[in-house]
Amino acid sequence: MKYTGSDISVGALFGFVIVLTLVEMYFSYAHDRKLYTKRDTWTNIYLMVSAIVINLGMKTATFFLLDYCYQFRLFQISNVWIYWLVLILAQDFLYWFLHTVGHYVRFFWAMHVTHHSSEHFNLTTGFRSTVFEPLYRVFFYLPLAFMGFTAMDILFAYLVTQIYGNLVHTQYQINFPKWYEYVFVTPSHHRVHHASNVRYLDKNMGMVLILWDRMFGTFQAELPEDEIKYGLTTQPKDTGPVNIIFHEFIALTADVKKAPTFMDKVKYL
Repeated sequence: MKYTGSDISVGALFGFVIVLTLVEMYFSYAHDRKLYTKRDTWTNIYLMVSAIVINLGMKTATFFLLDYCYQFRLFQISNVWIYWLVLILAQDFLYWFLHTVGHYVRFFWAMHVTHHSSEHFNLTTGFRSTVFEPLYRVFFYLPLAFMGFTAMDILFAYLVTQIYGNLVHTQYQINFPKWYEYVFVTPSHHRVHHASNVRYLDKNMGMVLILWDRMFGTFQAELPEDEIKYGLTTQPKDTGPVNIIFHEFIALTADVKKAPTFMDKVKYL
């Protein structure tokens, strides 16, 4: 099997995330911070593996759909530096949009809720995948193909930004320069995103850049007077991985069934 430079780069970055996760686990136990529990960590791994299986099943279809749309590209960026800069910016914005839809449209929230269902927050929380997202994610990224970006480059950019997104799932305090915190997503920003406090709900949707949240009104800083509580506003009683995946679908179905009119049913979605 022949590996490309992109494969090696992504593999190395993923390996780096695994090493950092093991380091965080060690310091969590060494300093008795209780950031990890065995049950929660295994649930995170189970959800990650489930998402990987679906990802692999969708990989060919995703690639060919992006590649097909690329044939109808509207323009082509010839300068390699501008090409990658525009791709990263556009991909990150489209992720922000995808993520926002996942919070504000209940049908998509029923899938995304798995990622927010943990009452713990550590680097393995980043592995707690939105299991069914690979089934629809590609449709949010089709504009990139029409903009003249190849399927391979789109998928590579997505994987790299996802790895960055994994790294901000930590409770360890890291002091960044103010300019960095203004532009990029930091662990503090993402702790807010995973909070169940009313003030923090549906905030900080960005993966790499926090600029989109600042621009569109979804930004919220972490405040010392409002200590973060992780998880959902109403936690499911059964925290097994199967229920974590399907519990919001069950609740959504029940709400749709009891709605008296067709339009009332649609509003629940």
